[in-house]
Amino acid sequence: MILTITLNGDLRELTGPVSVAALLAELKIDSRRVAVEHNLVVIKRVDFEQTMVREGDELEIVNFVGGGQVDSFTIAGKTFTSRLIVGTGKYVSPAVMVRAHEASGAEMVTVAVRRVNLPRPGSSGPREPSLLDYIDTSKYFLLPNTAGCYSAAEAIRTAHLGREVGLSNWIKLEVIGDERTLFPDNEALLEATRVLVADGFVVLPYTTDDPVVCRKLEDAGAAAVMPLGAPIGSGLGIQNPNNIRIIRESARVPLIVDAGVGTASDAALAMELGADAVLMNTAIAGAQDPVAMAEAMKLAVRAGRLAYGSGRIPRKMYANASTPVEGMVGR
Repeated sequence: MILTITLNGDLRELTGPVSVAALLAELKIDSRRVAVEHNLVVIKRVDFEQTMVREGDELEIVNFVGGGQVDSFTIAGKTFTSRLIVGTGKYVSPAVMVRAHEASGAEMVTVAVRRVNLPRPGSSGPREPSLLDYIDTSKYFLLPNTAGCYSAAEAIRTAHLGREVGLSNWIKLEVIGDERTLFPDNEALLEATRVLVADGFVVLPYTTDDPVVCRKLEDAGAAAVMPLGAPIGSGLGIQNPNNIRIIRESARVPLIVDAGVGTASDAALAMELGADAVLMNTAIAGAQDPVAMAEAMKLAVRAGRLAYGSGRIPRKMYANASTPVEGMVGR
């Protein structure tokens, strides 16, 4: 029987039911050197054999490691340890969305502010489910967005409505300038940013990969800048890596690459270029296996961030042997 459990925050399949002791043995973990939490209850070591792991269980296995800082980034005083931000649209079902969110390890998810679908006059049927029925707000930080707004005034109104709903005073600000490409209207974006910052919002504007515009948005009070990698939903990946590098060099606020990611290598590249985080929706929701792609994106973001901090070797025109030739026979 195949079980799906959550182990240290990640989904994992195993053959079970199985005892905690057997699971630790399978994972080649010395049971004498770890503590185990099973469905939020810490298990005594003497009970490892009797405690069974079943479908849907959540386990945390911890041990001691050398002290150090957790890799994190901060926006407007709020710290996140996951550098992957995910959306909520385009999933085939809410259940798939929930599983993909869990697999992604994300802490922040974006939600669109939309009109309530009102029942028809005289209808006595059940209410239409809300997206919030499927999102655990104790686990995820909600980032409302102004997707679909084509003017500064419309985006400002939408942001205020989102705050009034009680979601957040944070807003992912989108002001679209072109219906076909969904490129932002940067002039209107700057206007809306200034107004919303003055109104007490934490503004994260979606913009083009233009270093000058990003600097102006910072000066207008944006809490982060979110340049696109490519048009929304295109899956083309990062089209102008050098622009992202330039924005990274001058940005005084977090840089989040938003839009255009198609696969895990795109997310890794964004992080290798120095982005603080990557925001995506279609790349996961539109994948043939959204849950697997969500996990791939999580790993790619981690790998790219680690590579960025490690310092890559310089590019060279010609080969450079990894094994010294000195001392070889005949030389």
